[in-house]
Amino acid sequence: MTRLFRHIPSNLRRFRRSENGAQLVEFAILLPMLLLIFAVIVEGGRLMWSYQATGSGVRDATRYLARVVPSDVCSGGGSVAAWQGKVESIVRESSAGDAFFPTGITITSVTPRVTCFSGSYRVPVVGVAAVTANVTITFPFAGLFRFAGSDRTTINTSVTDQSRIFGT
Repeated sequence: MTRLFRHIPSNLRRFRRSENGAQLVEFAILLPMLLLIFAVIVEGGRLMWSYQATGSGVRDATRYLARVVPSDVCSGGGSVAAWQGKVESIVRESSAGDAFFPTGITITSVTPRVTCFSGSYRVPVVGVAAVTANVTITFPFAGLFRFAGSDRTTINTSVTDQSRIFGT
């Protein structure tokens, strides 16, 4: 029986001095951090994509409004309240995600408006349509930010676009 155990101390010394598998241990230590960084990059990209989609929806809604509002809206004293629902649906549809890619952006309100400017010698009054969307951006890793000591988990901002009214 002593003959079986007599090689154990030399085997332990050899095992302790061996560097085989050191890279695997280092990789196992770094893997969670690398996965976390990768996830933050992917979620940040998705959040930027959602914000760009919201900006695109506001731009499309403004172009729509500039085309459907009569060109004499400033001289006639009209408003854009009749197009509120359609403008809001354009913005919401363009910024909505799907089940696979949900957005981190919530649209709280959409406001269309017309501003009248005194024009040049050709046109006495020029109408400008503007659409403003107030949005709340929720960070995907809000818990991670709280863990790091930040209280910022959401940002409230607005996206605005304007276009000259060409009318129907």
